[in-house]
Amino acid sequence: MAVNDDRAGATPLIEKRSIDYIPASERHGRLFSQFTLWLGANLQITAIVTGALAVVLGGDVFWSLIGLFIGQVLGGAVMALHGAQGPQLGLPQMISSRVQFGVYGAVVPLVLVCLMYIGFSASGSLLAGQAVAQLLHVDDWMGIVVFAGFIVILTIFGYRVIHGIGRLASALGVLAFVYLFYKLLAGNDIGALLANKHFSISSFLLAISLSASWQIAFGPYVADYSRYLPNNTSATHTFWAIGLGSVIGAQTAMVFGVLAAALAGSQFAHHEVSFIVGLGGTGIVAALLYFAVAFGKVTITTLNAYGSFMSVATIVSGFRGSRRIPSGVRLLYIFAMVVIATTLALLGKDSFLKDFSAFILFLLAFFTPWSAINLVDFYCITKERYDIPALSDPQGRYGRWNVIGLSVYVIGVLIQMPFLSTHFYTGPLVDSLGGTDISWIIGLVVPAVLYYWAAKKWPRPVPGHLILPDERPAPETPATVPPAVPTPI
Repeated sequence: MAVNDDRAGATPLIEKRSIDYIPASERHGRLFSQFTLWLGANLQITAIVTGALAVVLGGDVFWSLIGLFIGQVLGGAVMALHGAQGPQLGLPQMISSRVQFGVYGAVVPLVLVCLMYIGFSASGSLLAGQAVAQLLHVDDWMGIVVFAGFIVILTIFGYRVIHGIGRLASALGVLAFVYLFYKLLAGNDIGALLANKHFSISSFLLAISLSASWQIAFGPYVADYSRYLPNNTSATHTFWAIGLGSVIGAQTAMVFGVLAAALAGSQFAHHEVSFIVGLGGTGIVAALLYFAVAFGKVTITTLNAYGSFMSVATIVSGFRGSRRIPSGVRLLYIFAMVVIATTLALLGKDSFLKDFSAFILFLLAFFTPWSAINLVDFYCITKERYDIPALSDPQGRYGRWNVIGLSVYVIGVLIQMPFLSTHFYTGPLVDSLGGTDISWIIGLVVPAVLYYWAAKKWPRPVPGHLILPDERPAPETPATVPPAVPTPI
């Protein structure tokens, strides 16, 4: 599964590119780094808390574990299909949405993606800040600020440093979780927790939704971290490297969260970090675990900061017509997004658990339709045949606004509302379903079918093959009669 990495040594440590196409001469990396990046990104405290919510919100241990695993597989498959686009296109994920929504129209999901980055960065900074504060013996707010400064520095370095941090985080995360599981299993009767079964369809589907939303939320930026791989990298191998890393990491963390929350009861809320570290011991052991918790958040929070920069740059470039971002502007974008996320972390630190649970569930309503449209278009309609230069041209083949893509997206969001259940909004059909939230299932299936039907009924000409920035336009082929191009997944 490995890919030649000979060119990596010549690549500058501080990334020079942003949302522009990565030429073949600058491609580098191995698929194993995709596995370690997403393993490390998921072996962390926020994933533990997400798993814990399945129990905190009423589920039992046995069925929560099964539900979380089902959601991991479903959501992880969607997430990995997005990641497999990176080596083929050499572009960050969201700029390719201009194919489905138009050069200007792609701003609609992009704005929502930015909100997602800010929300996840804020929650991650809060939990990591608690660990840093315990490690440095300072107030929580100081720990949050110190952590934010570290994230700004790492994000400025970009792609290669992020993957390096991912390798370190995965190794440290494996060691920390092996130790924590040992302490948890050795000192408690886990069998008694598993034996207490009381199946509830609403709690079971809640567990599926929690893990599925966790995985699907990576979709808008997963290809950002595979786009430097050589363009002959197997899409199937990329899918498995990313998917396995993310699913294994997230399920491991969430299983621990379920068991920890079941044992802790009411002690878990508002004391997530201290309770988990307390399971492992005190003194030097506790200090090492606090460091592991903080470092575990470094990878994912850096991904969020980097992704927010890429998304803002994509929004601005859509109106400016250029994908090149000056280094000074890059720094400004990164700093601004981290400051916003840090401010929210400081303001919301006293009601984290409740607000975060509502946040990650509500995210599904906006990202499952986007995900469905993007995947159906890439794998079933255009079949990877994008015109990359036209992505920056509002007058080009993709135009300013794609009415079909935007209409299906809006329908996909609205059709979920009657089935959505969060603490600040509950749809009118939720009670008739026994309190079960099935909005994310509808948000995936309906837009996928509707977009496929609309794209076939009103086809747009697509290139005969992938057009790179240094190529002349290829002859157009009607989308309804595509050439026999094998799909990788």
